[in-house]
Amino acid sequence: MAGHNKWSQIKHKKAKEDSKRGKAFTKVIKEIIMSAKEGGGDPSGNARLRQLIDKAKHINMPQENITRAIKRGTGELAGVSYEAYTYEGYGPNGIAVMVETLSDNKNRTVADLRQLFQKNSGTLGEAGSVSWMFKKMGVIRGTSGLSEDALLEKLLEYDVEDIKKDGTFVSIFCNARSLDQVKKAINPADMKIESAELEWVAQTALELSDDKSEKAVQFLSALEDHDDVQNVYTTLA
Repeated sequence: MAGHNKWSQIKHKKAKEDSKRGKAFTKVIKEIIMSAKEGGGDPSGNARLRQLIDKAKHINMPQENITRAIKRGTGELAGVSYEAYTYEGYGPNGIAVMVETLSDNKNRTVADLRQLFQKNSGTLGEAGSVSWMFKKMGVIRGTSGLSEDALLEKLLEYDVEDIKKDGTFVSIFCNARSLDQVKKAINPADMKIESAELEWVAQTALELSDDKSEKAVQFLSALEDHDDVQNVYTTLA
C-alpha cells in the first residue's frame, strides 16, 4: 500500500500552513455544508459530520461558523449550493491523480482542472481511468512515540489494515466504515490525532527521481490550491 508517501507528508505540512491563513476554513465549511445537506444536521446521526466538526475544531474554527455552515446545508440559512465531483487523470511523468472538488459551477471547475493538467504535461481522464489504482479507506494521521507494532497491538480488535510510521509521524489505515470506531479506540496517550479522513489510498506507488518528483509535487500543490478543490490523491511515492 502506498498511502504513506512524499505527497502525504507535504500535504500534511501544507494543511497546517493553510489553517494559519484561514484557507482551511473555507474548505471545511464547504464540506460541512455538503455533509449536512446529504446526511442531516444532527452529528449524532451523521458520522461524517462528526468527523468534520472535529476537523473544524482542530483548526480553531469558531462554533458559530460551524453552526452557520450546518444550517446552510440543511436549508435553514440561504447560501451557495455546492455539488461534489471527483476527477481522474494522469499528471507529469505518469503519476495517477484523483481530485475531489466541491463547486457551484462544474463547467468552470473542469475547464480550470483541464488547463492545469495540460500545462503540466498531464491529461484529465474519464471516470474510472485511474480510480482502479486506489481504494477508499479511513486514514488517521498524527504523531506517536510508539512503534508500528506497538500501535497495531493496541488496535488488534479493530478493523485496521495497515500502520505506517516515519519518525514520529503515523498513518493508520482502516476500513472506511470503521473510521469513527478506530478513532475513538485510540488512546490519546498513545497517539496525538491530527486528522481522521476518508481518503483514496493508492495501492501501488510510482517511484520518481528527485527532479521528476519535485515537478509532480508542484503540480499537485497547484491543484490543491484551486478554490474548488478539496482533496488531491496520487500514486506518487
